[in-house]
Amino acid sequence: MAINDNKIYLASKSPRRRELLRQVGVEFELLLLRDSPNRGQDVSEAVLPDELPDDYVARVTREKADVAWQIMTLRKLPFRPVLAADTTVVLDNKILGKPQDQAEALDMLKRLSGATHTVLTSIAVHYLDGTLYATQRSEVTFASLTDAQMQAYCMSPEPYDKAGGYGIQGSAARFISHISGSYSGIMGLPLFETSQLLRKAGIFIP
Repeated sequence: MAINDNKIYLASKSPRRRELLRQVGVEFELLLLRDSPNRGQDVSEAVLPDELPDDYVARVTREKADVAWQIMTLRKLPFRPVLAADTTVVLDNKILGKPQDQAEALDMLKRLSGATHTVLTSIAVHYLDGTLYATQRSEVTFASLTDAQMQAYCMSPEPYDKAGGYGIQGSAARFISHISGSYSGIMGLPLFETSQLLRKAGIFIP
């Protein structure tokens, strides 16, 4: 069975991942999973007991890709590679998820202030011959922040849909004194690794 065209399905609602794929000329259609507490979730993002951050982010990403592939098959959509990704922020070997409210966002920012943390982004490409996956690791250092800076940031809408409670592509960039790794990976989709996997899955990327 051949891939229908040079497009992929993106199993992510992240506008940042869409922007990054467009940056490297990858054509895609969205194939969204359910993630609403009211409607249920196709893939649970709960951390399993004693699960290490690297294992967690890789497992969730592979599950997203597998479920999206099943949805594509059940809907009898054109066969294309399915790309999924998940980003996790890790500090002191503990996962910092998406803050649920201002108090949690402020607590995360206080912990990040003046410290270096790890950003893990896993990508998985499910295609006709199986699943390819990779995890990209970056280190991010925050300057020491004042209470006023943290309060003002947490009153903005920016922290609340992002792992670790901040976005490097937004106004939090002014807090970051150093990064080591992949800027696009910290944003949510490491373009070098993503391009490699998509080429292996039969997608032409110049």
